[in-house]
Amino acid sequence: HCGGVPEPGALRTAVRAARAAGHHPRLVVLTLPDNPTGTLAPPRTVREVCAVAEEEDLLVVSDEIYRDILHESAPPFLSPAEVVPERTIVVTGLSKSLALGGWRIGVARFPAGPAGERLCADVASVASEVWSTLAGPMQAVAEYAFAEPPELLERLRRDAHLHGAVAGAVHDIVIATGAECRQPTGGFYVYPDFGPVRDRLAGKGIVDGESLQRHLIEESGIAVLAGVHFGDAPDALRFRAATSMLYGRTRDEQRAAQEAEKPLELPHIADSLAAIRSGFTALTAG
Repeated sequence: HCGGVPEPGALRTAVRAARAAGHHPRLVVLTLPDNPTGTLAPPRTVREVCAVAEEEDLLVVSDEIYRDILHESAPPFLSPAEVVPERTIVVTGLSKSLALGGWRIGVARFPAGPAGERLCADVASVASEVWSTLAGPMQAVAEYAFAEPPELLERLRRDAHLHGAVAGAVHDIVIATGAECRQPTGGFYVYPDFGPVRDRLAGKGIVDGESLQRHLIEESGIAVLAGVHFGDAPDALRFRAATSMLYGRTRDEQRAAQEAEKPLELPHIADSLAAIRSGFTALTAG
């Protein structure tokens, strides 16, 4: 299974090899939960990564933009800021958890104390030359959202339930067709690996991630993004699929999906999953 959960030992080895080659790595970036795989590193792994960061004097940037939409099956969430607060910057935003795709409202939390204050000032100095201030309406949205009113927390709970149900269903579909795939535990992505059925796919001219991506959209109308676009090996038969596209085409369908306790039983979601199942079954058929 590829990606999604960091490997502390590999991190230590990579940092030391880079320094031996004359480079100067200074920070490690974690995405908790991860995009593109939809998985969350368990607390033990987070602690081990933080231990490496201390050993190697690395700053930790923890991207937690999907934190508020963990699935019910997710392991307990542990932020590096709870383990090594003095060397952790937490970044997040509202575009994912609240589906505000065009509203790029981001925040960063720096360590307390003089060192953190200096780092914050340095970043703000650069940021002021790169970004303009948020528009007034977006500032009002940010103020409301970060206050975490009860009605917003309830919406996040419902959304996480929907994301988990649909992503879990897509995961089960790709597993049934012979692929490998980490169980998604946050956000709205799955990242299957069709390497185990490579021989079957080769007979259809599918030899790498991009030919797999092209075949799925042309033959089955399934839109995915090949793993190579996320830094994966070009010949890997892996891709990211965004399951949020299955919630409905209209506002009414999407609202019904959000409010349903059993979203997989809604006709429009059931039909979408049936089409996905048919497409992947045809893909891997001998």
